Amino acid sequence: QVQLVESGGGLVQAGGSLRLSCAASGRTFSSYVMGWFRQAPGKEREFVAAITGNGGIKYYADSVKGRFTISRDNTKNTVYLQMNSLKPEDTAVYYCAARLGLALRAPRSYDYWGQGTQVTVSS
Repeated sequence: QVQLVESGGGLVQAGGSLRLSCAASGRTFSSYVMGWFRQAPGKEREFVAAITGNGGIKYYADSVKGRFTISRDNTKNTVYLQMNSLKPEDTAVYYCAARLGLALRAPRSYDYWGQGTQVTVSS
């Protein structure tokens, strides 16, 4: 069982930056692929980024590539999402998620989810 708690969301102007954090419980954090997803009102949850257990491979949605960076610190059981050059269309609730096995983009592939943190980007 893995419990995930996100933090770091907030209100920011377009062009600004935020760093999201996701703290995980458990002693096997490095075994899990970690993903970030987001869901805007009236839209389906979508993939943002994922990182393998040792941090060696990272994946990004085209919409955030070059602006967002996913990273992890396995000594702190934490995964991060650095978001730069934010746009109003980045406004959403951001969720972190965990799964064993391959790094996948489909939300249904992830077994554990946090409660989400709101990110609002004003124009």
